[in-house]
Amino acid sequence: MSVDIDIKALLEAGVHFGHKTSHWHPKMAQYIHSKRQDSHIIDLVKTVEGLEVALPFLTKVAASNKQILFVGTKKHTKELVREAAISINQPYMTERWMGGTLTNISTVNQQIKKLKDLEKRMASGDLEKRYSKLEVQRYQEEIDDLNKKYGGIKELKGGRPGAVFIVDMIGDLNAVKEAKVLGIPVVAIVDTNADPSLVDYVIPGNDDAIKGVQLILDYAKQAIVEGTGSVKEIDNSEKTSKEEK
Repeated sequence: MSVDIDIKALLEAGVHFGHKTSHWHPKMAQYIHSKRQDSHIIDLVKTVEGLEVALPFLTKVAASNKQILFVGTKKHTKELVREAAISINQPYMTERWMGGTLTNISTVNQQIKKLKDLEKRMASGDLEKRYSKLEVQRYQEEIDDLNKKYGGIKELKGGRPGAVFIVDMIGDLNAVKEAKVLGIPVVAIVDTNADPSLVDYVIPGNDDAIKGVQLILDYAKQAIVEGTGSVKEIDNSEKTSKEEK
């Protein structure tokens, strides 16, 4: 693994700060280092260990030409999640999780098809030719609404990612459950108030600290880019060999 994990950076980013001891999940006991006043402190050695397992997995998924769906709808971190996903061309969902996004893909695909059709007609000027300004405005509002709900997964191949990366286990529990129903591996930042047994690749950490979430997202991005880079190398080599023939 080429991603350099810095435990000092994790400490400085506040990844070790857990929730109040009264809100803890007993299954997180193995990831807790100690208590400070009335809050738990996450063992950053366990965080590093979690990253050392999760990041190579993300690289492997990306190298197999499969996508990683980033999910994070928490208000103060959702923009970080969106920007991270967009920067490496991965799908994302950062507004409210739409029930059935993974398990009811036919309905979701219908909505995405509708969105793409409307965008195409709007861009070509077809809607302006056929309808009044008021009606065109309503179509634009419909496009904006559909984009808010499904824009991040418009290019999700086959409607099914190779893995799901969850930033907020509690807030996006439905996404975790849908992934589990379909057998899609889940990688997640798991705070002291969440159940780690629902996750395939646990990254123990503070899911509220903006700097901490950003740091872990940066690690994930590096791992995925490493994998997608190998896919591009294979594609290029195949293209070269075909040209030589």
